[in-house]
Amino acid sequence: MIAKVAASVLALSLLAATGAQADRRLKVPADQWLSPAQITEKLQGQGYKVTEIETDDGAYEVDLIDKNGTKIEAHVHPATGDILVGYDN
Repeated sequence: MIAKVAASVLALSLLAATGAQADRRLKVPADQWLSPAQITEKLQGQGYKVTEIETDDGAYEVDLIDKNGTKIEAHVHPATGDILVGYDN
């Protein structure tokens, strides 16, 4: 009996986690998105070199190089140009 309850709780937890993750996608209307050039300009102003930018499930996915030469793959908010820490669709 305890095993069945534990399995049910685990299954519900996994479903909740999956649903919560799906809800994390940004839903910014297309007319509010900054252009890739605007995103690049903002990030360059923060000291990054942008090597690639593309859209990815409601955000920009950007490959960057920081001032120390470290390569970074980041998601960027399409309307603000802010790097989204922990955003992973």
